[in-house]
Amino acid sequence: MTLPRSILFDLDGTLVDTAPDLAAAMNHVLTSVGRPPVPVDHVRGLVGHGARALIARGLATTGDPRPDLIEASMPVFLQHYAANIAAGSRPFAGVEAALDALADAGCRLAICTNKPTHLARLLVEALGWSGRFHAVIGATSVPAAKPDAGHVLAALAAAGGEAGHAAFVGDSATDVGAARNAGLPVVVVSFGYTDIPPHQLGADVVIDHYDALVPALCGLRAW
Repeated sequence: MTLPRSILFDLDGTLVDTAPDLAAAMNHVLTSVGRPPVPVDHVRGLVGHGARALIARGLATTGDPRPDLIEASMPVFLQHYAANIAAGSRPFAGVEAALDALADAGCRLAICTNKPTHLARLLVEALGWSGRFHAVIGATSVPAAKPDAGHVLAALAAAGGEAGHAAFVGDSATDVGAARNAGLPVVVVSFGYTDIPPHQLGADVVIDHYDALVPALCGLRAW
């Protein structure tokens, strides 16, 4: 079996369960404006569209959405999140073993995330992953974020890869759209953050555990 030379990964909901710390930051915002906190399990269904959308949905869930509070709450959210970025966030089961296997096979690994780049790199560093990836390219490093093809191609170029020999691993419609727009095959994990059932996202393969990632990548094409 052969693997693609380069693999791009989404971050939140794909490599790392970041919902606990995103929930804590959102609940910090809600508490600061006199709203009740939202349970972490509920927040998992709200994650995936950026901090503004998360704050907006948190406000809507707890009462009046108050659009004027969203921008005012952004610095509060970001400061709390950055200070506690890996307090509860953990890699999904099997992630590190899969990354090791891909690295051992000579694959170039990169992160392509809609998280702001500085926060993505802060999380990667906090998890002890600084040497695992050839590039970490967040939304603030590109003119247009996923699903724009340019974001995927920028991450691929930063990692020294080529689109004709690369694949994408994600968890959402945004990831599938980004991969398709860039002409890459895509694997979706079934345990991420999506309001659409994973098998309805249009991925080439859906996996339920990272133990299945290497075979899934090998089977995408005749690499």
